[in-house]
Amino acid sequence: MQMMLFPISARLHRIRPDRNEWRYYAMSIQPDLFGGAALVRRWGRIGRPGRIQLDLHADEGAAANALAALVRRRLRRGYQPVGQPRD
Repeated sequence: MQMMLFPISARLHRIRPDRNEWRYYAMSIQPDLFGGAALVRRWGRIGRPGRIQLDLHADEGAAANALAALVRRRLRRGYQPVGQPRD
């Protein structure tokens, strides 16, 4: 799978009907009021509101590094990018 060099958002899902598992994980980088950046993470069951977490970072570069690390971790756990063809 090829990703953008510096993505500012990502949407992933893990669907396993045999386990009744329908999960999503969405992340985006947003500017904060103090010149830094916030990594906004949302996750839960597809069709439900889920949970939200904000991770504050000094700048957009640090938030992009954190986003890339989280995407790699989720891909290892079986999540697939939404809107991307599966390999």
